[in-house]
Amino acid sequence: MALRRCCSLLSGLLCFGFGFGLLAVRAAIPTTLDGPFDPVTAPFDANLRGNAVDLPDSHPSLRRRVKGFEPEQISVSLSSDYDSVWISWITGEYQIGFDINPLDPKRVSSIVHYGKLRYPLSHEAEGYSLVYSQLYPFQGLQNYTSGIIHHVRLTGLKPSTKYYYRCGDPSIPAMSQKYHFKTMPVSGPRSYPSRIAIVGDLGLTYNTSTTISHLISSNPDLVLLIGDVTYANLYLTNGTGSDCYSCSFSDTPIHETYQPRWDYWGRFMQKLVSKIPLMVIEGNHEIEEQAGNQSFVAYSSRFAFPSEESGSSSTFYYSFNAGGIHFIMLGAYIAYDSAANQYKWLEQDLANVDRSTTPWLVATWHPPWYSSYKAHYREAECMRVEMEELLYSYGVDIVFNGHVHAYERSNRVYNYTLDPCGPVYITVGDGGNREKMATEYVDEPGNCPEPSTTPDPFMGGFCATNFTSGPAAGKFCWDRQPDYSAFRESSFGHGILEVKNESWALWTWYRNQDTQKEEGDQIYIVRQPHICLGQQEGRNRGYADT
Repeated sequence: MALRRCCSLLSGLLCFGFGFGLLAVRAAIPTTLDGPFDPVTAPFDANLRGNAVDLPDSHPSLRRRVKGFEPEQISVSLSSDYDSVWISWITGEYQIGFDINPLDPKRVSSIVHYGKLRYPLSHEAEGYSLVYSQLYPFQGLQNYTSGIIHHVRLTGLKPSTKYYYRCGDPSIPAMSQKYHFKTMPVSGPRSYPSRIAIVGDLGLTYNTSTTISHLISSNPDLVLLIGDVTYANLYLTNGTGSDCYSCSFSDTPIHETYQPRWDYWGRFMQKLVSKIPLMVIEGNHEIEEQAGNQSFVAYSSRFAFPSEESGSSSTFYYSFNAGGIHFIMLGAYIAYDSAANQYKWLEQDLANVDRSTTPWLVATWHPPWYSSYKAHYREAECMRVEMEELLYSYGVDIVFNGHVHAYERSNRVYNYTLDPCGPVYITVGDGGNREKMATEYVDEPGNCPEPSTTPDPFMGGFCATNFTSGPAAGKFCWDRQPDYSAFRESSFGHGILEVKNESWALWTWYRNQDTQKEEGDQIYIVRQPHICLGQQEGRNRGYADT
């Protein structure tokens, strides 16, 4: 408490306590304590916005480089805590055509050899395998069946420790080369990953390549992908693609996909995610409807999720710890009302959070609640109506979203009202996909949509009505950049979250057109639980001591 009082008195200084003293440094970077900020819109320059064109099938980074049943598309993801991770990979070749014959998952074992020393790899773990198919019961449409997908969970790991591993089937033999990963720090108020990369709506374009290159240069310990992964659903089953599916292929009997784009994406990303854990949540481009009213099959099959470990029964929502941060990954395309399993799980997960151990509470889902862009404006309003009060009452600090292909950071907000105890909402749907960039704002003349056109049919009913209070009372859109919108810019890029201690976190957004040393947006996000305890009811254990 003494540190907080001191910091509040040192105008223009940032203060960090290191157990034995106080360090004050002059701040060139704004903090949320300085807010709320007047809204700012960065000018748009189309010449600097890159090339949102898909990498072709023939691109070297998308081609299969292994033989037989050797592993490819290797990735690491976290379990619910530091002592466990998942290793995933694919063996065998996919098939696409009119007559496909799925591989037998039992044909190849799922084995990981791992250890803290490069030689020997003294531990072994065995997991499970599966094959999925994308089937279309319509004449002329090609079907797809995947290679064998393997998921192996490693347990009993030490925190903040580098482990080496190989994966595959040693009996064939068909083992990968050696890779390595580093486990998360143990949970605690002064224990955090150094850098966490946040990105959304990636796809597989030349812009995506720039985004990932810059992201790798940021040297992250963890990557969060906030939905919309491959954009395989911008293609017909014959491999013909478009920037706008509904514009080009309006007469198809079902929304087709070209599933090999998932395999291309897995190969392209392996250089990053075979070493750095990747945590994913679903977006609308993962829906991918097929025969039997199935959807999200590729998403749910290809990634490993800590669902069971975090008490979830679904791949659409789960949680995990990364040091002193508790991440909650929510699903916008599955039931979220108060009677739904997801809502009940969320209530229990929030109630179990100990803020004395994980002071930071960060939530993510794909479509934003607070966006001032014309694209997808108030599309997720029903989800906001159902869940916002619950998240606010437990003091969620930051929310990350995607979906809108641009960048926007909010002031602290709750129920469209500026609130020092509300979360900071950050939209990072600017990963670089081929659907191009969002450049129009709803507060510009002629851009406010008719309310009945805003709901997404996959997200529930109609909830977005005219505002009843504030500067936009009686209207569906603001006449100027909304007060909740602190900064917005139409550029591709990625963000880095650096949590410094239990109260301070540095957020930096990097634009693709800049060098890695140049920040597009930067702010310290400061928690104030001692102020917000009463407003938010302080229902978390340990909250008052944070």
